[in-house]
Amino acid sequence: MNNPYESQPPRAFWRTAVAEPGPEGIGDLWRPSFTLGQDEPVLTVGSCFAAHIGRALLEHGMFWHDAEPPPPGLTAEERRRRQYGVFSFRTGNVYTAAMLRQWVAWAHGESAPPEESWSEDGRHRDPFRPTVEPEGHASTEEMLAARAATLAAIREAVADASCMIITLGLTEAWRSRHHHATYQLCPGVRHGVFDPEEHEFHQHSYPEVHEDLTAALALLRAANPALRVVLTVSPVPLTATATDRHVLDATTQAKSVLRAVAGQVAADDALTDYFPAYEIISGFPFRGAFFQPNLRSVTPEGVAFVMSHFVGPVTRRPVAERSPQQAARSGEAYCDDALLDYYGPHRTSRRTPREIPAAG
Repeated sequence: MNNPYESQPPRAFWRTAVAEPGPEGIGDLWRPSFTLGQDEPVLTVGSCFAAHIGRALLEHGMFWHDAEPPPPGLTAEERRRRQYGVFSFRTGNVYTAAMLRQWVAWAHGESAPPEESWSEDGRHRDPFRPTVEPEGHASTEEMLAARAATLAAIREAVADASCMIITLGLTEAWRSRHHHATYQLCPGVRHGVFDPEEHEFHQHSYPEVHEDLTAALALLRAANPALRVVLTVSPVPLTATATDRHVLDATTQAKSVLRAVAGQVAADDALTDYFPAYEIISGFPFRGAFFQPNLRSVTPEGVAFVMSHFVGPVTRRPVAERSPQQAARSGEAYCDDALLDYYGPHRTSRRTPREIPAAG
């Protein structure tokens, strides 16, 4: 052997792995270090792309675990608006590693969530998931009780789960200057009032994302030492950036940091894999074919293509053989940061941001 490349397989060379097979023929993208049975509970959490993954797992006959099922009597529209069956927990979108660490730490008693409440028109909303209950709560106490229920659901589900799929989405975040907790959205975008004396913007660096993600995984493994994790990076671009950079540049910066962190954490942790959903959707060999006309939202065909690499072709389990928690969900993937589009200079809608659906 003249050099190490002579023994490399076809998947290691661009010509034989990408150029010759073409976009639809590219295969062998992922070799997982573990397998999942159909009855092993899988949790999904993260940015809006995670909502696609949960539904796709159901379609493939897997056990996607809905840890906060809706109460009886809700219509399908009510379930959709109140974000039941979107993620495994009703946290809403968890865009950053800092938010993931925050929710996991709150659930397992490593820290206490602030008792902050946003009050508008006699209703109270959770600053850390302001769109989950679109009508708000009757009181701060009711809002805190609802949050406590979600934290309990996280705690109980993590203890019993076989795998958690975490989709990282953003590095830009807004947080409180007072209690330092990270908000899901910038205050004032959907609810709340922005106050520059109280709220600050933060761009998470590679070391910060790495620290938050590894800390979150440590907390999860303390609760469930056998928990396997699959990391993905959302291919959905930023709706808007709070930096002075072009949004395309800001998107590339964010996704590059997240991809680098995810790859490093997966390389260092034997129970963690990285799955290339980001590369499959946004990689240039696929020529943007899986994006809708807004060049942000992923098409159903794109989701199906991603999942075909994750678990293979669809093998639907008959509904009668599924548990109630495995019943199929409908509705678009929630992407709360899509609300930022309302504030662009191009806007023509007369609707307020509170009237715009949070689906993206």
